[in-house]
Amino acid sequence: MNLNAPLLDVRDLSIQVAGVRPPLVDRISFSLRAGQTLCIVGESGCGKSLTSLALMGLLQTPPLSIAGGTAQFAGRDLLTMTRRELGQVRGDRMAMIFQEPMSSLNPSLKIGEQIAEAVRRHKGVSREAARARALEMLERVRIPAAAKRLDAYPHELSGGMRQRAMIAMALANDPELLIADEPTTALDVTIQAQILDLMRDLQAETGAAMILITHDLGVVAEMADQVAVMYAGRIVETGPVAQVFDDPQHPYTIGLMSSMPSLGARSDRLVTIPGVVPQAAAMPDGCRFSTRCPFRTPICDNVPPLTSLGNEHEVACFHAPLEQTPKLRVVGA
Repeated sequence: MNLNAPLLDVRDLSIQVAGVRPPLVDRISFSLRAGQTLCIVGESGCGKSLTSLALMGLLQTPPLSIAGGTAQFAGRDLLTMTRRELGQVRGDRMAMIFQEPMSSLNPSLKIGEQIAEAVRRHKGVSREAARARALEMLERVRIPAAAKRLDAYPHELSGGMRQRAMIAMALANDPELLIADEPTTALDVTIQAQILDLMRDLQAETGAAMILITHDLGVVAEMADQVAVMYAGRIVETGPVAQVFDDPQHPYTIGLMSSMPSLGARSDRLVTIPGVVPQAAAMPDGCRFSTRCPFRTPICDNVPPLTSLGNEHEVACFHAPLEQTPKLRVVGA
């Protein structure tokens, strides 16, 4: 076995919706090694959550379907597994944390029962052993009075505690890959910070790889090793987080970063990106950002390939590197 091989290697993944010609997710590729964190960032409607659901085998089919590509997980293609094979992997070797635990947890089952069920499903242990593991996990995610919370229903817990319970359930079988879809969106900022700290600590303990889906660049800066910027179903920029943040090369990435408030004094208004992500049936034929990009030229009517800028930094823009494009230099001056 090649120890340097990626744990997850996604190539040209496309997701289609019935009756719509352009793919919602269009030939995206990325890879992830054990212990690494990849953040996928972008506005709502860019295909981030669809990508995670496709990897977990949770797409609503129909109307959605995999239109092409591969997703090799530990040498096996997730996209061609049978439902039975995927059921053996999902919840055991790979797991997911959803963004709204109140709608993801079963409201009619106690927290301890839900965690224990995941353990029994994959490990074949007794009810007593599964319950003991559930208690261990609730303590591990730092839920106060964990023994009491075992017999609580989801509605009896706060939002932060419910999310901790979701993390406990996801990690109960020590997965090699954890997918977290906006895990702190519904929480206040103090609880957000606690949950992110918890996830980082647990990842360091277990050595799991993690895909973190977010629209918050602050979370990306804090958590990511690698970042993939996604727009309208395509990855437009990717690379090591420090490289992308220090030298963003796609106009969309620059727009996202410029729209973030800073703690220092600010003399100008925050930058906004005009327009919205186009609907699936109205996607431009070429660069999908071209309808919102102030630097659009006729060449943007073609699809820009991801091009290497060195140091694993890739960008899908005909004008990159931007420093060599006079028009962009003048506009940004």
